[in-house]
Amino acid sequence: MKAKYTTIKSILTALFVAFTFGFQAFATEDAHEAVAHDTSTVHATEAVAVEAHDAHAAAEHQAEGHATKFDASKMIMEHILDAHDWHLWGEHHSAVSIPLPVILYTPKGFDVFMSSAFHHGEATVHGKYNYKLAERHIEVVDEAGAVDETATAAIKDFSITKNVLSLFISFILLLFIFIPIGNKYKANANRAPSGMQSLIEPIIIFLRDNVAKPNIGEKKYEKYMPFLLTVFFFILINNLLGLIPFFPGGANVTGNISIPFTLAAIVLIIVIVTANKNYWHHIIAMPGVPKPVLFILTPIEILGFVIRPFVLMMRLFANITAGHIVILSFISLIFIFGAMNAGAGYGVSIFSMLLVVFMSVLELLVAFLQAYVFTLLSAIYFGSAVEEAHHDDHH
Repeated sequence: MKAKYTTIKSILTALFVAFTFGFQAFATEDAHEAVAHDTSTVHATEAVAVEAHDAHAAAEHQAEGHATKFDASKMIMEHILDAHDWHLWGEHHSAVSIPLPVILYTPKGFDVFMSSAFHHGEATVHGKYNYKLAERHIEVVDEAGAVDETATAAIKDFSITKNVLSLFISFILLLFIFIPIGNKYKANANRAPSGMQSLIEPIIIFLRDNVAKPNIGEKKYEKYMPFLLTVFFFILINNLLGLIPFFPGGANVTGNISIPFTLAAIVLIIVIVTANKNYWHHIIAMPGVPKPVLFILTPIEILGFVIRPFVLMMRLFANITAGHIVILSFISLIFIFGAMNAGAGYGVSIFSMLLVVFMSVLELLVAFLQAYVFTLLSAIYFGSAVEEAHHDDHH
C-alpha cells in the first residue's frame, strides 16, 4: 500500500513539474518522446520528471546568463560576410536591423520585397515562389518547407545587400569630395588650394610624382592617372568605412573577395588593352632565348601574367579580412571568459580592449598602406606593359 501511495505521489509530482515547465519547448518535446517510447508507466514518469528538472535547471542558468553559449566564429562570420540586412544591435528576436531590398529574377519574372519579410530568417516569403533565408542565402522551398534545389539554382539574386549599399555610400562620398575639388581647379587653376582641396592635393601629387611617373614614365603616365587615383581613394574610403563600428560603417567591402577580384580584373584588362608589341614579344617569345627553352619559358611567362592580378587581389582581400578577424577575436575573448566566470570576463576585458585599440590604430595604417600598395603595383604592371624596347650598342 505504501509502495502504491509512493508511486501515485511520484506520478502526481512529475505531472505537476512537467505542467509547470511545459512552456519550455525542449522539455515538452523531450517529455513527449519519452512517453511515446517507454512502455512502463513508472519509467515514463521518471523520464518526464528528469527532463522537467533539466529544463528547470536550464531556465535558471539562462536567467543567470549562462545558458546561451557564445559562438565566437558565428559572430565573426556575421560581421565580415555580406547580408541582406544591416545589423545595428541586439541578437535574435531583439535584434535591430535596417532592412534592404531583395530583388530576385526568376523564370516567372521579378520578385521584389524587403528583407524584413524574412523576420531574421524565421519566416517564409510568398511570391512567385516561396523563399526562405538560410545562412545569408535565399532558397526556394515547397509548401512543406523542403528546399527546391532546381528552382533555387534558377533564381538570380540582384538584391541590395549590405556590401552593395556600402558601395553606393562610398560612391556618393567620392563624388561629394572630388566634384567640388575638380570645380575649384577649373575655376582657380593658379590659386593656392583651400578647404578639402588642401587635404587631397598633397595625396594626388604624391601619387603622381612617386607612383605614376617613376613606374610608368614621364610621357605615358597621364592616361593612367584617373584610374590610379580612383582605385586609391576607392580602396581607402572603403577601408576606413570598414573600421567604423556603426552605420554607415562596419561593412567589409574590400574584405569581400568579389571586390578585390573586380579591381584586379580591371587592372588585367587595362594591361591587355594598352600593352605594346614589345611587352607581348617578351611574354610569348623572349628575345635572345633559344627556341627549345621557349617551350618551358613561355608557359611560365603566361602563367606569371595571369597570376600577377590574382596576387594583387589576394593581398588586399587577405590583409583587410585578417584585420577584421583579429579585432573581433579580441572582443570575443571578453564573452568567452565571461561565460566561464564574471570576474574573468571583467579582467580579460581590460586587456582585450587595449588590444582592440592597438589593432584599430594598426588597421588605420593598413587602410592607407593597402590602398597605396594596390595602386603602386597597378602602376608597375602598367609601366611594364608600355615599356619600350632597349637597344644595346653592338660593336
